[in-house]
Amino acid sequence: IGETGLILPDPSTGDPKRPQFGTRFLTDPRQVFQHNAWDNVEWTEDQEAAAKKKVQENSQPLPPEKQDEYDSRANEYWNDFYTIHENRFFKDRHWLFTEFPELAPQCSQNHESHPADTGDGQQDNLNREQSREVADGDFPGSSATYRILEVGCGVGNTVFPILKTNNDHGLFVYCCDFSSTAVELVKTNPEFDPERCFAFVHDLSDVEANYPVPEGTLDVIVLIFVLSALHPNKMQSSISRLARLLKPGGVMLLRDYGRYDMAQLRFKKGRCLSENFYVRGDGTRVYFFTQDELHELFTEAGLEKVQNLVDRRLQVNRGKQLTMYRVWIQCKYRKAPLELPETQD
Repeated sequence: IGETGLILPDPSTGDPKRPQFGTRFLTDPRQVFQHNAWDNVEWTEDQEAAAKKKVQENSQPLPPEKQDEYDSRANEYWNDFYTIHENRFFKDRHWLFTEFPELAPQCSQNHESHPADTGDGQQDNLNREQSREVADGDFPGSSATYRILEVGCGVGNTVFPILKTNNDHGLFVYCCDFSSTAVELVKTNPEFDPERCFAFVHDLSDVEANYPVPEGTLDVIVLIFVLSALHPNKMQSSISRLARLLKPGGVMLLRDYGRYDMAQLRFKKGRCLSENFYVRGDGTRVYFFTQDELHELFTEAGLEKVQNLVDRRLQVNRGKQLTMYRVWIQCKYRKAPLELPETQD
């Protein structure tokens, strides 16, 4: 799975600029092999047309019975994946706190506000007080004042950097994965701290399954390259279920595959399950999103847009003189904060 933290806002969306690190722009195509990667690379019309054509050529869906098999055995395929790769699949997500400062809002390196903070301390105190009231009960992290859930945690690529970087004493992190093998790898990692973290097996697509926290108690929910693994028919109900766990002012963070990413264009015939939804050679599945599709999923769940960006990045293999175009989408959507009580003049 490819990842990068270097994203520039799409001027057409009106999303505000944020501080960036290491941005590198390709202004002279003759210099393409001078560096390993270039940021915010615009596609030509011919490039986009060629990508669409390639996708259409390889989009004949597999027979329904074969699709049902991949659906029913999804857990088995992901367990096999983590059994084979184990911690070798761990990646350093150095971009996490630049792009998602909500994961460590108290750290000095972060300049953006708390997701529930409107710039008014009274609003922030109101939301935290409401969190304590709702969370009054016996469950993991019930005494915490800042709660983060990562869905699809894998071997801890996001969880452990959060625990290491965010030293807020009120922090508690929940993490879950469809794969029991992955969750076991998280729990046996020397950096796992049961006093600050709770790891559990969970099927995101099973909306009837319980989470270990009451509704309305989470500050942040993180989905990094995980929603794309679900069957498209189950995405809306899964996001809506997660949205109920957010407290007022809480935020959902997502980073995932965008339409016509290099990974989509590499799929051969016989790997397509449905439109823009594919099965890899190891049996795991992946969907490639557009911004509009994700916007609809989040707003249908009652959340408001904070950010919805496309990251187009050109990666270069200088040894083989190859260029690879990556497309990722990054989103932040928020549950409306509580209204402040009216004050008497």
